[in-house]
Amino acid sequence: MMNLTHKAAEVFANDLYATQATGVRFVEVGEDYAKCTLDIQPIHRNAMGGVMGGVLFTLADLAFAAASNSRNIAAGESLSWVSTNSSIHYLSQPKGNTLTAETQSIKTGRNLCIFNINLYDGNQTLISIVTTEGRRVSIV
Repeated sequence: MMNLTHKAAEVFANDLYATQATGVRFVEVGEDYAKCTLDIQPIHRNAMGGVMGGVLFTLADLAFAAASNSRNIAAGESLSWVSTNSSIHYLSQPKGNTLTAETQSIKTGRNLCIFNINLYDGNQTLISIVTTEGRRVSIV
């Protein structure tokens, strides 16, 4: 029997920008929870040498997608949650060579969910906080 982390990796394998271009990997996926990571590469850096904000957002966005859709993935159902609004707070430039995103469900209702996604650097320092609102959609 395949665990939820492996199922989520399979489901999101076609999210090529996040998984291939950016290099996001799933560490753990559980009910309303996801933890993702990536290794910082030269391509992730901006003109000033810092990690691009878009890299941090991509990492957070994929963690949100996995966490919000975790129940669907576990049940073998189609994905039904999409982000509709996000707010990101950049607290400091990451140190070290890795980034990690970890989700926390604030509310999951019938048609609305809200998650906080904390991003940590290689020293386990909180470097960014993302709050994402999602809506249930029906894909035809």
